[in-house]
Amino acid sequence: GNLVHLNCSEISEQLLESELFGHEKGAFTGADQKKEGKLKLAHGGTLFLDEVATMSLPMQQKLLKALDEKTFYPVGGTQPIRSEFTLITATCEDLADKIRK
Repeated sequence: GNLVHLNCSEISEQLLESELFGHEKGAFTGADQKKEGKLKLAHGGTLFLDEVATMSLPMQQKLLKALDEKTFYPVGGTQPIRSEFTLITATCEDLADKIRK
């Protein structure tokens, strides 16, 4: 299957949700066309999230829910999208230290 890569530290928090889940046309200012998210593009393959520890806690919660249910809604969407893929993550951050904090 496909290998889809996303470096989470390179994308602003406001755009990360759209990059992961995609968006519908008109979902927000500047969304002049529908965009498929990385989760959908990775269906049947592998999603590699680099620098995953830079994600905010609310975004981590949304991602974990999508991983658990294998479905998600694009930004502005009303129909769930199903996607199954292998997830690989990496980070340079000290995760044990982040957990303690």
